[in-house]
Amino acid sequence: MKITKASGLSGEVMIPGDKSISHRSIMFGSIADGITEVHGFLNGADCISSMNCFRQMGIDIDYDGCVVTVHGKGLHGLSKPEGTLDVGNSGTTTRLISGILAAQPFASRLIGDASICKRPMKRIMTPLSMMGADITSELGNDCAPLLINGKELHGIHYNSPVASAQVKSCVLLAGLYADGETSVTEPYVSRNHTELMLGSFGGNIKAEGTTATVKPVDKLVGQKILVPGDISSAAYFLVAGLITPNSCITIKNVGINPTRDGILEVIKAMGGDMEYSNVVSGCGEPTADITVRTSSLKGCVIEGSIIPKLIDEIPAIAVLACFADGETIIRDAQELKVKESNRIAAMVAELTKAGVDVEETDDGMIVRGGAKPHGAAFETYKDHRIAMSLAVLGLAAEGASRIDEPEVVAISYPDFFATLEKLGG
Repeated sequence: MKITKASGLSGEVMIPGDKSISHRSIMFGSIADGITEVHGFLNGADCISSMNCFRQMGIDIDYDGCVVTVHGKGLHGLSKPEGTLDVGNSGTTTRLISGILAAQPFASRLIGDASICKRPMKRIMTPLSMMGADITSELGNDCAPLLINGKELHGIHYNSPVASAQVKSCVLLAGLYADGETSVTEPYVSRNHTELMLGSFGGNIKAEGTTATVKPVDKLVGQKILVPGDISSAAYFLVAGLITPNSCITIKNVGINPTRDGILEVIKAMGGDMEYSNVVSGCGEPTADITVRTSSLKGCVIEGSIIPKLIDEIPAIAVLACFADGETIIRDAQELKVKESNRIAAMVAELTKAGVDVEETDDGMIVRGGAKPHGAAFETYKDHRIAMSLAVLGLAAEGASRIDEPEVVAISYPDFFATLEKLGG
């Protein structure tokens, strides 16, 4: 796909529903009693993988293109799947569903695509095993395929070495079935969608500081869920509006959960022209319309506790840094090495092609802005976030760019390129 420099971007964007919340709505709805109605569900490949896995376990799920209706069968209503559960490219599906499967009265097998079968699963296998789970890596490499034989579980207090909402959620979901209390303490607070949603379904959940604790309950109750727009999808348009000349973009209904809003903090620190309107705090997930305009930006340091709040947005932030004066230093982001691709190495390689002065470090990168990037033939590494970030770079770079395998955006944002075009890109 060819991308050329835009003379200006303007208009309003309605972004797809939040991917993390969409996954959880399917899972929680399936193990709740009664109907769960999901509005704003992300119709992307990853979330469809979650949907299909629960359908394989006997859950009726209707989707008319607008509303998902999950006919929950309760905490103990899942059936043994016929055949292997295919998680596709979804790390969220893999790790969260493992917590549920660990306590079921049947055996299951999880597999995914080539990328998933390289991603680290030891981080969930360790705490689940501590709870009494029987979970093994079929190939003995601590990756999928995973074999899970359901067992009776007991509560633990797990000190997670990584701040990961997927690890935390996996353990908390297993804790729904354990005897006694289950707690997870993280080095920093990761996104808290599981805690918020579990509470709304009637779960006994509390969070204090960096520790989340769950106690078993007799049942969860189906809910109506309004999924906010995904800030990870909003990130590309935030960056595009800030770096493309003569631009003003409003992104509607963006989730601004304070455990996810790190990119907004970075934009403020870099001097971006950004304002909120229509701020709403409904269903436990605050939202806002966000307007950005072409801005003079300055570099900053991004590290420590903010990293879990923007981990998925770092490729887009790296593009933003290219157009800022001075250095932008990203540290403590080694988690990027084990995403759909090694996003540190990938972004450094591709930004270098565009003439950017960028340096890879052990846990992040240093981007020295100031020089105008030029177009290039970019590789996506079959990673949706790399593809969308480089497309945004192409809108502000001199000359033309080419994006290989643009179809990978379907993982999280099937209409991404059509939306860019409507804005003038």
